[in-house]
Amino acid sequence: MLEELKEHVVRIAKQAQRAGLCKHKAGNVSAKDPETGYVCITPSGVDREVLTADQVCVLDENLNVIEGGKPSSESLMHLECYKARPDINAIVHTHSTMASAFACLNKPIPAFIFELFVFNLDNATIPVAPYKLPGTTDLAESVANTVKKSDLVLMERHGTIAVGKDLDEAYENADYIEELAHIYYYILTLNNGQDPKIFTEQDFKEWKYPDQIKKNEDCTGPQN
Repeated sequence: MLEELKEHVVRIAKQAQRAGLCKHKAGNVSAKDPETGYVCITPSGVDREVLTADQVCVLDENLNVIEGGKPSSESLMHLECYKARPDINAIVHTHSTMASAFACLNKPIPAFIFELFVFNLDNATIPVAPYKLPGTTDLAESVANTVKKSDLVLMERHGTIAVGKDLDEAYENADYIEELAHIYYYILTLNNGQDPKIFTEQDFKEWKYPDQIKKNEDCTGPQN
């Protein structure tokens, strides 16, 4: 069942570990199948380097195991995020170093760079989900409520959550949180601990491509 999706979960989980976003069996990756509503999620306690598709757990929306091994202890958190954001089909939860440092400080990351306008940020800020015990209903609710405000979320004293329309986008977003955290740290270091000039939610709402820039339908590659 859902073999292709499970293989994709394995690839992203390995990629996250090799990139240093998830070390020591930490973090988890999931993807939702839009047709069945089933969620494929990495199992508990398995090193990503030896993870195989048949170990990936398939869950229904009520946390029932359809197939696979022991599901991640954070499975409920993933399911609640999918319920809170019907527009997403993938979640990557990491313990990446610099972003986790800001999460441990309970310090949101402001919109200091304009590329953040595409991440559905409320108040032009990467928010922090309030701390709750890992694996609990309270944590699931805390993170799900915060994911309503942003595609990128810091988890207080825990790590990060990134969501996306598919696994590749969710992974890219998780990687971007860590990059942003590094840049923000360097800015604070260079600027004596002071925030740079930041964008506001109104800045994001008002911005659009200039009228003279038209998309060329014959062009290939990114449209920047």
